[in-house]
Amino acid sequence: MQNMTFNSILDNDFYKITMQNAVVQLFPRQTVKYEFINRGKHHFPEGFDHALREVVNKMAELKLTKDEKKFLAQTCPYLDLPYLDFLEGYHYDPSEVKILQTGNDLSVTVEGLWYRTILWEVPLLALISELHYEMNHMERDSNEVVMAKTLEKADSLNKLGVNFAEFGTRRRHSYKVQNLVMEALTQKKDSTFIGSSNVHFAMKYGVKPIGTHAHEWFMFHGAEFGFKMANELALEHWVDVYRGDLGVALSDTYTTDVFFQQFDKKFAKLFDGVRHDSGDALEFADKTIAHYKRHGINPLFKYIIFSDALNLEKVEEITNYCKGKIGVSFGIGTNLTNDVGLKPMNIVMKLIGVQSLNKEWIPTVKLSDEHGKYTGDPKMIELAKEFLRIKD
Repeated sequence: MQNMTFNSILDNDFYKITMQNAVVQLFPRQTVKYEFINRGKHHFPEGFDHALREVVNKMAELKLTKDEKKFLAQTCPYLDLPYLDFLEGYHYDPSEVKILQTGNDLSVTVEGLWYRTILWEVPLLALISELHYEMNHMERDSNEVVMAKTLEKADSLNKLGVNFAEFGTRRRHSYKVQNLVMEALTQKKDSTFIGSSNVHFAMKYGVKPIGTHAHEWFMFHGAEFGFKMANELALEHWVDVYRGDLGVALSDTYTTDVFFQQFDKKFAKLFDGVRHDSGDALEFADKTIAHYKRHGINPLFKYIIFSDALNLEKVEEITNYCKGKIGVSFGIGTNLTNDVGLKPMNIVMKLIGVQSLNKEWIPTVKLSDEHGKYTGDPKMIELAKEFLRIKD
């Protein structure tokens, strides 16, 4: 497609880079599988699979540039130098991606060594989203309107006095819209805007790349080591690699209640804070504050990053509720990069399986704080709930 733009290997979420660095070190032989999930039941026009295949094949041409490598080395000193050398030689392998269209339904799977395939998820979602709008000939708001909306949101967030980051790559309307949003967000010098999850845009606009790990980090550990050990081992391995850097722990892969049972005093002290990504935000804040207090830790020295389907109203409610209780920061995604007068897509791509040493596939599951967002093999979900004593 002539209008598609994917011009940097760093046009990806930062937590993919940080996880890849850890996977290269700790799990270089593990094979995994990802699957596209069309939560919004979107219809894909005829020929969508061929158009997607065309742009996926072009991804193989992307390479880390010398300037990008220098940016990562200077900005992210916790990334190992051998890893940066590896990334410099890395290229996407389109044969790892299987694309099939049946009528209006789209199937996309990725399979291969984890350290190689881990980078596919976010670009694939971004490509599917952009192609969806382009091939359905859907007209978005003008550049001026997109910029104006973004500046208005930034102004409101500045007035609230809360730190916020742009987290919208995976469901962006398009590269151009995300670029406009970043341009708008970086105009004011006294802004509370602190960075972007997108490494390419963070470099382009001179802001901090933000992210630690995703659900797949914990989902992999559940499949590889068992559900009871998943949270603890995932956190332990993270600490082994990063030694205190990148200290925000994602809490809801196997429900927040189970997470806090394993997020003991050592982890509570070592990690700077936790990230909320599903369930009631205020309830989560209460649980987090109580957990820190139980361990004799002042919650005001810690913080929560909220990142679940945020808009200005939610941000304001959470900010007012948490004021004087615990630090807060916000990662705002779709509401920034796909607020263009069209319905945003509701699509995800999840790790669905890990291959064991005897070549059998072990299904992964995610039991978020919203039952409707449970993902994975139904039998394995029930098994995980039984092991972890999770009651509906």
